[in-house]
Amino acid sequence: MKKILQLSGLDCAACAAELEEELSNIEGVSAASVSFVNQKLTVEYATDETLEKVVYAANHFEEVKVLEEKEKPQTEEKVSHKKDWLLIAISSLLFIGGILFERLTKGTLATVGSYVCYGAAYFTVGYSVLLATAKNLVKGKIFDENFLMTVASIGAVCIGEIGEGVMVMLLYQIGEVLQSLAVASSRRSVSDLMDLKSEYATVLIPQKACSCGCCHDHEDHEHEHDHEHEHEHDHEHTPKMQQKRVAPEEINVGDVLLVKAGEKIPVDGILLGESASLDTKSLTGESALRQVKQGEELLSGCVNAGGVFEMRATRKYTDSAVSRILDMVENASSGKAAPEKFITKFAKIYTPVVCLLALAVAIFAPLASGLIVENRLYFKDFERWLQSALTFLVVSCPCALIISVPLTYFSGIGACASRGVLVKGATYLDVLAKAKTVALDKTGTLTEGNFTVCGVYPEENVTERELLSLAVAIEKNSAHPIAKAFETYETEYIAENTTEKAGRGLIAQVQGKRVLVGNGELLKENGVTYTEKSSAYTLVYVAKDGAYLGAIEIGDKLREEAKTALTQLKELGLSRTVMLTGDNESRAQKIANEVGVCEVNAQLLPDEKLQKAEELKKSGGLIYVGDGINDAPVMAVADCAVSMGKLGSAAAIEASDLVLISDDLTALPRGVKIARKTRKIVMQNIVFSIVMKVSFMALGALGVLPLGLAVFADVGVMLIAVLNSFRVRIKDKKGDNA
Repeated sequence: MKKILQLSGLDCAACAAELEEELSNIEGVSAASVSFVNQKLTVEYATDETLEKVVYAANHFEEVKVLEEKEKPQTEEKVSHKKDWLLIAISSLLFIGGILFERLTKGTLATVGSYVCYGAAYFTVGYSVLLATAKNLVKGKIFDENFLMTVASIGAVCIGEIGEGVMVMLLYQIGEVLQSLAVASSRRSVSDLMDLKSEYATVLIPQKACSCGCCHDHEDHEHEHDHEHEHEHDHEHTPKMQQKRVAPEEINVGDVLLVKAGEKIPVDGILLGESASLDTKSLTGESALRQVKQGEELLSGCVNAGGVFEMRATRKYTDSAVSRILDMVENASSGKAAPEKFITKFAKIYTPVVCLLALAVAIFAPLASGLIVENRLYFKDFERWLQSALTFLVVSCPCALIISVPLTYFSGIGACASRGVLVKGATYLDVLAKAKTVALDKTGTLTEGNFTVCGVYPEENVTERELLSLAVAIEKNSAHPIAKAFETYETEYIAENTTEKAGRGLIAQVQGKRVLVGNGELLKENGVTYTEKSSAYTLVYVAKDGAYLGAIEIGDKLREEAKTALTQLKELGLSRTVMLTGDNESRAQKIANEVGVCEVNAQLLPDEKLQKAEELKKSGGLIYVGDGINDAPVMAVADCAVSMGKLGSAAAIEASDLVLISDDLTALPRGVKIARKTRKIVMQNIVFSIVMKVSFMALGALGVLPLGLAVFADVGVMLIAVLNSFRVRIKDKKGDNA
């Protein structure tokens, strides 16, 4: 079983890694992933008892709390920040008071006054760090940032540098709050971006009322007067519509909704009015308004940019576009990228190593100095080397790496969502950035997937009506896009025991006769002799009881943006574009020539598609774009699977790693740009943080860097790395995040 829990109080990136490790070691937990950025815990567990253990462990870890489903952590963060700034302000005033006592006055009173001020300043901001260190020591957890700061500050006090000890703790806490604010900013940016859900929906409920206006129906009330006695005139009852506000989750399929100007569409549906103007920026990133006509689909999350209109719900909230978007973006961080996993492992080894190195600087450096200078076993300049060791400890804190890397990926996921691409995990951003080959399905991907009957070609002694009626009766049982071409036609036949043969067609019983509707391969497999036709469109052959009845020609329109999308992908270096389709060679080649696909693999069965995808993977990272249920197996083996979110089947969306929200193929090259920018910034932050850390640590070990400046340098490196991660969200003049 799998559960996603919302946490609060997770303000330490290193703590997130520790919590993840602790929960993973609980018996019955097969996997646990803690996202520091969006404070989500994703856990796979065996029993409800195991889940209870997980919740208990999380609630007893530091200041972490597992929230109820409807609770949100943002309010707590704001209160926490105000409290932190207040404590920092009080500590700063006390610290300044200590300096004034120390520098401007003399005598016992001055000494006592400075000690009192310094002590009060230290414990005001440092008590939480000291408490956390004590708790961790009891649990056997020694090497963390709390331990580093406790040792550094207490060590400074022990060698007489009380002011520096206070400054270490004060600057550290300022850095922690700034870090928390930076992370909160990123959290809010994605929350604002994903603020697609409507607070309520207006459902129209039919009511009866007197045409004369004398009667008024209210919810759960009946007429309180008798029409026969109170009215001497005859009148009719005309239907009236009552408006009722409900939560989006309460909407049922078929409900008629009223959407006013400026309101968000609560669930997916179809337009009942003549036309509507929609702002789809929150879904696609495009500022241009979309005009929708009567009967066309409306996606939840879009904003009504025109007048009032009515719509009919076609999906429940849980199945709608906005629900899928919220779920995927909120839980995307559970799939961690390779650099994130590396940083987590790196921190576990790195912290104990630097602690041992600091100990070596404090003990072996003065011993070596004594042997070299005075030729005897003597701790020469011990105080000076101890201060160098403390400085080394302060600088070594790996916050910049632990925070900036996941924050960059989180920003990348948010940027993709704002440009119409949903990414299921940070790891897929890396794959998308490094991919070399793009393979695409034809039907519903390069083409619109909206099929229409273009021609009916019956054999002798067979009427067009009979041929079409048989096909309509059987295709009604199929979820394949081609079946939509028959939706508007009526039939007198009823199909029974329908079986779908993947990549071939359908077999069913009609009036006791075995009927085949599909491609030529289906007829060949069943021993039916047929007349193969040549056409630029898709051909559906029909046979009954082994006799060939004729063919129906189905046409599909090419997507307007397909050629542009392929051109943009090639400009990004993805020069190898391949079509994998079950359609015949001539139609596939015709589409390929129009859009600019380099290679065509046609007439492929699902297992053959799978084999071809495996071959393509060998030449580099493979992106596969598809929309149908037949594409799910190929998506499962592709390095990065992309599905069409609007028209795509549930199986394809489930199997995919990326979803194009509005079926706009040009969103894919935008996603590639963002993925590459994200990875570039991740690498920048890793290199920058390590180089700066090593440099400052060397200066600290040599005693060149003062303890106060070491804290400032540590906080500075962290803030620069965090601010650099925000660049992923900055759009260029073209509106792309690149």
